[in-house]
Amino acid sequence: MNTDVITHPSEVTAAWLTAALTTAGALTAGSVAAFEVATGRGNWSSNAILHLRYSPTARGERPARLFLKMVNTDANGESFGASEVTYYTRDYVGVAGSPLVRCYDAAYSAERQRYHLLLEDLTPTHVVASSRPPTLAHGLALAEGLAALHAHWWGAARLAEAGAPIHDADFIRRFAAIAEPGAGHILAEFGDELGRRWAGLIRELYAKHPAALIARAADANGFTLIHGDAGAYNVLIPREGERPLYVIDRQPFDWSLTTWLGVYDLVYAMVIGWETAARRAWEWPVLRRYHDELRRRSVTDYPWERLVEDYRLTAAMGVYIVTEYCRGGVTPQWRIFGPPELRRALTACDDLECAALW
Repeated sequence: MNTDVITHPSEVTAAWLTAALTTAGALTAGSVAAFEVATGRGNWSSNAILHLRYSPTARGERPARLFLKMVNTDANGESFGASEVTYYTRDYVGVAGSPLVRCYDAAYSAERQRYHLLLEDLTPTHVVASSRPPTLAHGLALAEGLAALHAHWWGAARLAEAGAPIHDADFIRRFAAIAEPGAGHILAEFGDELGRRWAGLIRELYAKHPAALIARAADANGFTLIHGDAGAYNVLIPREGERPLYVIDRQPFDWSLTTWLGVYDLVYAMVIGWETAARRAWEWPVLRRYHDELRRRSVTDYPWERLVEDYRLTAAMGVYIVTEYCRGGVTPQWRIFGPPELRRALTACDDLECAALW
């Protein structure tokens, strides 16, 4: 893996861009003559949009705009590792229909705890999915894109090739335990508002649900490499229409689930992010499209009934996701987005009768 990491836009040169684009096959002759930089920030990164000009002899794709993402993988003592680099450069190379942005260059350094990605800039054509309400067409497109990723590493044999074993019981317990303090903080402040039954469901979930996850992990059918954070803020959609969409920002922490039930990625999108009425109306057509696309991609030993049960089992994990944000205490930001997300997750648990699974 390339370890020559760009950590600041000032390190970018026309010669470096020329070399990167030439290696990527996007520049077959000539060079980058000059470029301009506009900088920005993400939740866990800094970034820059590069506007390129080429020499008169330049040939090839010659992208006019590039998105440079620069990441410090040490996030307050928790690490991202190289996952996002391998997402673009190794895990899905050549997978038809994969919802990945074109990557021209990437580098990761474990020693420096840094990486960069040089990506196609989609700002003129795409926005984050969270900027407008979901539609059934969006859900179907997302199901197809995620199925393309999941089918590629589906099952025990493929996961062994990837060197990505299913998480063991200790790891699963740790995943739940990291989120559990957040539930305590939320119940202390919002318990009366949630009501006795939902407060009891949250406590029961943390007490019993991890054992059900551990038991399910004994059978590799349904497990694959997942994105793990496929919420609307990590999906790019066209400014008009629904396709093509792109799933971005695979940045798991060192405690995150990375080899897991594939349908969990759809849970992240529908159970937490969609209004309850939209989920109720569209979750089954979306799941059916996901199942059909898996079968089209040669995953033929995963029955629909098993997918439904796995969806119910992982839908309850929506509670983990929402409460984890508060493991250090209820934040002002959580008070804005957290309560509706938690109600959506708990309502899904009720609708899907998730508690019957543990």
